[in-house]
Amino acid sequence: MIGQAVRIDGEFRPGDLLDAERMKAYIVPGVPMPARAWRIRYRSTSATGHPTMVSGVVLVPTTRYRGKGARPLIGYAIGTQGLSNASAPSRQLAAGTEYEAVLIAGALRRGWAITLTDYPGLATPGDHPYVMGRALGPAVLDCVRAARQLGAAGLDPEGPLAIYGYSEGGHAAGWALELQPTYAPDLPLVGGVVGAAPADLEQMIPTHDGGTFAFLLIYGLIGLNAAYPELDVYSHLTPKGHRAVERFGNTNIFSAIALGASMFPKKVSAYVQQSPYELPEVIARLRENALGSVAPAAPVLIGASTHDQIIPHAQARKLERDWRAAGADVRRYDMRAREHVTGGIFLAPKGFGFLAERFAAHDQR
Repeated sequence: MIGQAVRIDGEFRPGDLLDAERMKAYIVPGVPMPARAWRIRYRSTSATGHPTMVSGVVLVPTTRYRGKGARPLIGYAIGTQGLSNASAPSRQLAAGTEYEAVLIAGALRRGWAITLTDYPGLATPGDHPYVMGRALGPAVLDCVRAARQLGAAGLDPEGPLAIYGYSEGGHAAGWALELQPTYAPDLPLVGGVVGAAPADLEQMIPTHDGGTFAFLLIYGLIGLNAAYPELDVYSHLTPKGHRAVERFGNTNIFSAIALGASMFPKKVSAYVQQSPYELPEVIARLRENALGSVAPAAPVLIGASTHDQIIPHAQARKLERDWRAAGADVRRYDMRAREHVTGGIFLAPKGFGFLAERFAAHDQR
């Protein structure tokens, strides 16, 4: 059974709230979020099942929820932020530099509360296990658990819950949805939105090796090393590869794109003695972090851009097929002729509409 929640270290359970402090959150500098905000730290579980600590944000609208029931709470999984601690969403919201802030504000204006994990290794010790769903999924779910323990937030412990995410966040959201029935049965979900998820990590390697976004494979090595240090993937790097890991490990996503544009050559083979991505033990871990083998218990909307230059549309089609075969209630929304960034913008109205329908149905029970 995957993701079974167990008592860890004899004292804490995953999702235990460790501490919280009020913070100011901004859409852009000087423009506050329409919400009260707290920075929190909480317990979670690593990719290998060990206890870990993660930080995040709880946002509660300053206006009341206009539905018939309790205020909904969304576990919002953010897209790729970068690998430096300054990339953590909690820090970016405090600075008004979070690129998904406008979308988050849109959800808040519907009266929905938001939990936003920083993910492991961003603003907490260690490196970020980039796109390693077995680490990201628990972080999303445990952030929801922690938010419900924050008395000042006033969240109903029986209120409706949902999951939303795009890009790396789509992968994290998908893993949260797959894990929830076993890892967090105390968090029944009414629905989920999974946008542009790199569901099959193994297939992402030929997609980007030698291409414009080849730096994502360097990010991937850093994520593998963070999640599974026993793989010792860095031992296969050349000196040039070690320098690339060090440089990209200190970037946010925008500086990484700029650095990636000047990255030459763009083939992984130029940075390794032997490609870790060809090793059986690494391939096995990539497959362990693929989505699609377990049906989410909640209805799911998969969003995908037909011209996505980062996450091929085939990934969404395969995830839909796999989840349907596993028995999931899933539908797909294609954004025609949209690429990756605009896809995230255009998914939000459809995705939030889908969740609004699910919340309304829950209120009418």
